[in-house]
Amino acid sequence: MTSPIPAAAVEVGGLGRDLAAAALAMARRFEAGATMWCVSPTWSHHARHVAVEFVHPVIVGKRALPALIGPSDDPVTALRVCTRPGDLVVAIAAADESHVVDLMRRAHAWGVATVWVGAGPRPPAGAADHVLWLQDDADTVAYDGRFILLYHLLWELTHVCFEHRGLLTDPGSVCEGEVCVTCSDQGQIAEVIRAQDDEALVRTPDGQQHIDASLVAPVAVDDLVLVHAGMAISRLAAVPETAS
Repeated sequence: MTSPIPAAAVEVGGLGRDLAAAALAMARRFEAGATMWCVSPTWSHHARHVAVEFVHPVIVGKRALPALIGPSDDPVTALRVCTRPGDLVVAIAAADESHVVDLMRRAHAWGVATVWVGAGPRPPAGAADHVLWLQDDADTVAYDGRFILLYHLLWELTHVCFEHRGLLTDPGSVCEGEVCVTCSDQGQIAEVIRAQDDEALVRTPDGQQHIDASLVAPVAVDDLVLVHAGMAISRLAAVPETAS
């Protein structure tokens, strides 16, 4: 693909490879009908800017992509009911933003892909599907041009992917046969909706499901568990209380 990444990436910490991977994943989601939800509890102006950037085709011939701004005060409660499996969440926040930490860890249970854009101390590995991070003081970088350059490049590369139709189908996302051996052997993150004794009703990307929770009981509403073959086999750790 031809893109401005090699030169521009110098200004955003050499994030060319990370930007390209995030843009490709986003283009595939958009092509499949995703809506993008933008969240930034502390830097709300960035969430608004990202949403406008994607929904408004500023260049003739570019697609207007569905993008909305999520609430800042309690994004988990709102997006839990507003998102659909296959959607995207883009968060612009520091690594210690507790609402975003919780949102990123729950999104997989909803079938939602995540992109976390930030600066300063980096979140732990696996905190989001794609992490685009500037290693600088967060209070400073939040207001300089590199943040804006970062998500402008993300927008442009997403549209570059649309121009190469062969990229828009992920060959690893299509299972062959009625039962996929790989998928059937994987655990799935689920969010507890209702719990009673050793049973629970959970939310997963495939919909609600009744599971056996005896191995990790007791479980409570909003707990995250790893489910395999209809049974909760472990419980995911809660958000650290030190996050704020």
